[in-house]
Amino acid sequence: MLTTSIPRIVVSGLRGGGGKTVLALSLIASFKEKGFDVTPFKKGPDYIDSGWLAKASGVPCYNLDLFMMTQEQVVNSFINHTQNSELAIIEGNRGLFDGVDHEGTFSTAALAKLLSAPVIITIDCTKATGTIAAMILGCQKMDPDVSIGGVVLNRIATSRQESVIRKAINNQCGIPVLGVIPKLSKDPFPERHMGLTPYQEHKGIEESLAVVAGFGEKYLDMDGILKVAKNAGELKTEGRRQKAEGRKQNTDYRLQKIEVSKKRGRTAGDESQITNYELPITNSPRIGIIRDSAFQFYYQDNLDELKKRGAGLVEVSPLKESRLPDIDALYIGGGFPETHAISLAENKEFRNALHSAVQDGLPVYAECGGLMYLGKNIVLEDHTYPMVGALPITFGLGKRPRAHGYTIVEVINANSYFPEKTVLKGHEFHYSHLLDIDRDAVKMVFDVKRGKGIVDNMDGLCYKNVLATYTHLHAIGSPEWADGMVNAAIKFKNQK
Repeated sequence: MLTTSIPRIVVSGLRGGGGKTVLALSLIASFKEKGFDVTPFKKGPDYIDSGWLAKASGVPCYNLDLFMMTQEQVVNSFINHTQNSELAIIEGNRGLFDGVDHEGTFSTAALAKLLSAPVIITIDCTKATGTIAAMILGCQKMDPDVSIGGVVLNRIATSRQESVIRKAINNQCGIPVLGVIPKLSKDPFPERHMGLTPYQEHKGIEESLAVVAGFGEKYLDMDGILKVAKNAGELKTEGRRQKAEGRKQNTDYRLQKIEVSKKRGRTAGDESQITNYELPITNSPRIGIIRDSAFQFYYQDNLDELKKRGAGLVEVSPLKESRLPDIDALYIGGGFPETHAISLAENKEFRNALHSAVQDGLPVYAECGGLMYLGKNIVLEDHTYPMVGALPITFGLGKRPRAHGYTIVEVINANSYFPEKTVLKGHEFHYSHLLDIDRDAVKMVFDVKRGKGIVDNMDGLCYKNVLATYTHLHAIGSPEWADGMVNAAIKFKNQK
């Protein structure tokens, strides 16, 4: 039996873009300055907000998702990841009751109830006064089992507006106003597409985090918020307690430098040298992780699950490196290869090295941006940028999402990672789309039951030991992924 009584809160809102991430970052940074050991979580299939939350806290942020994970897996993950923590901040997604249907299935509200966590709602008060109280009252009436512990007023323009809203909430809702954030002249976190710009591409990271850290002292009732967090109920679940990971690692998770011999063109002390997560045990497989500002979308649980199965993880960057390290498999996550298309195309030496490795049978698993990078070309407006060319596919980029939401796929063809008939739950979100493909040179291994996939409701493009897909998987909900990745690496290692 796993139990916890850790103080915790869920930061939610009435819609996406209402200020949840700014408030969550403010709380994390402020409590951290006060000496609290804070563990951040992000509800739902998100990488960018998770990256910011990890950067602010200095420890990994873990995703909790009720579609991709079972309820027991969610609770087990929460308890295990907060073993050495004093406070948990969980950022919701979209509005409090927004789910996959009108009943709010898989919503932030559902997660808050599952975790017995009180909710603090942040509300964009632009051009509104008493109606704010009506919206809060609606949330309270929508599901009385959701514990709404307080509200933070965001984008307040005048003291009069604040006064009217405070009185309306006090009279109608009976919950405290725990903070008032004024309308800012400059947004410390500019957005791109449907969310924040990734911190890896954000100039002035520390300045932006310092700004929101100051919100705690200036605008938030930190004592009141902590009181709400301490009202969280005891959480219990059947499950095993996992050995707690060290909590002093930084958000780049780079624990050790590896010397790369001069024979491979690198010297010790080179800032762009490959980094390793931990010293792999003797004879353990080494899995490369392509990770830099172009490829940054990785669930921390996915990396953790590979390590738990004995793999040593080695980072490599196609923006900086000229060759692949000595690895037994490669994992290429999602990201924004289109914003780095020039640099990726210009690094012909690395592209050729990866192409040769694919031809030699290196297991490569790629998601979304990784799929694009393995293709022939990326076409942006009237310019064509050559990529690795391991897969006979060319991508274009649109101005609107071509796919956005949860996916369900069934494995229907043989591959190096999943048994046939395996059903996997994931998600997809991309602006890219297929321009050209040689269907005779590859096969698709995923039949898409829910979602879009690559083409014709098919996903999972397979060539040799490559499997590239638009579907992102979470290793807790889909443990078959980590099993398959490590097994493919071991098989390749033994054949070398």
